[in-house]
Amino acid sequence: MTIDNRIEVVLIDDDPHLRQALSQTLDLAGLKILPLAEAKGVAGQLPRDWPGVVVSDIRMPGMDGLELLGELHAQDPELPVLLITGHGDVPLAVQAMRAGAYDFLEKPFASDHLLDSVRRALALRRLVLDNRSLRLALSDRHELSARLVGQSAPMLRLREQIGALAATRADVLILGETGAGKEVVARALHDLSSRRNGPFVAINAGALAESVVESELFGHEPGAFTGAQKRRIGKFEFANGGTLFLDEIESMSLDVQVKLLRLLQERMVERLGGNQQIPLDIRVIAATKEDLRQAADQGRFRADLYYRLNVAPLRIPPLRERGEDALMLFQHFANEASARHGLPPHELQPAQRALLLRHSWPGNVRELQNAAERFALGLELALDNSAPDGSPGAPVELVSGGLSEQVENFEKTLIAAELARPHSSVRSLAEALGIPRKTLHDKLRKHGLTFGDSSQGSADESD
Repeated sequence: MTIDNRIEVVLIDDDPHLRQALSQTLDLAGLKILPLAEAKGVAGQLPRDWPGVVVSDIRMPGMDGLELLGELHAQDPELPVLLITGHGDVPLAVQAMRAGAYDFLEKPFASDHLLDSVRRALALRRLVLDNRSLRLALSDRHELSARLVGQSAPMLRLREQIGALAATRADVLILGETGAGKEVVARALHDLSSRRNGPFVAINAGALAESVVESELFGHEPGAFTGAQKRRIGKFEFANGGTLFLDEIESMSLDVQVKLLRLLQERMVERLGGNQQIPLDIRVIAATKEDLRQAADQGRFRADLYYRLNVAPLRIPPLRERGEDALMLFQHFANEASARHGLPPHELQPAQRALLLRHSWPGNVRELQNAAERFALGLELALDNSAPDGSPGAPVELVSGGLSEQVENFEKTLIAAELARPHSSVRSLAEALGIPRKTLHDKLRKHGLTFGDSSQGSADESD
């Protein structure tokens, strides 16, 4: 059994009457307590970072308060322990203070004295745990939550999957849209693995000319082709002992895919123009923005290579599926940009937050980072709020003016976005916006908007 973290005070006293009286005092003060009659086994029930305090009598049958103090501090020396002493036990209390007790209360004591001591101990405990968490975050540079910012369910699941896969030797296929952060995930897999001290070699297959891709990946011997005057070590060989990240794998030719499949199966590489098989100890992380199964069905990607890579797939959720992660990421990147440019940071206003949440982010994290950079520089932003299916949406303007200006801009953006959708009449438009038709007409005039473009057909505007 483990004591619940919601418990703020564990009270231990073998005297049932005193235990009941003290429990009532603490309960009336709004504290969540767990009264116990004995100390044995208490230390084993407390988790390392339990956020509460212990109040215990010193003289008890079985395990006494000093023994309990020793057990508790053996597992957490910073846990506050308050000891209750009887009349004439002052020397014992002094011994307890030297042993690390937070405070001691000599019977009889006032209720206010107990409450004051407990509240001070709880405040100290919160401070200790906050500092402990901060030290842990600062000391672990590979903390996934610092690299992959976000608290949405898809991101929590992704971090959990990365943590599970990083410790294995399995090759990984990363699936994600452009700008979603595929290389960030690949680097996290490398840095959290046993290969972290080996090389991390990243190569974008889509950026390589067809004439050099095999030489870049596999290397070549002198004379292998025209212009090959000396030996070249390829990326696979260079990554030996570490990780090779191969982005845009869907752009590789079918001939190169055959060689890659063989390399993955045999863990051997042969340089162009050479005869020697060079053993490799590498992990291959491939990434794609396409559906490789569909590409295989269409004959654009080898099915056997797809099935070889798809053993350990990782899907990066697009930003539009991550809810309020967009706000957290935007402020994070904006603060970084402000510090980099020596500018005071800007806080997002409510209207701006709403605009960011409404944006579909077709360019994902890369687009958001660029938008945050412009925001940090104090520039007006115009975000292309295209729908995920490519249909046009209203442009979003993210301004850094006063609240009234931002609210006006937000209102205009909402109406313009609704205008971009098909409506048979002004009435249906007003109903979609949840406002009376007269109010809608007034707002259309105020913002310089009109009802009835090519998408609206010839509906009567006065309807």
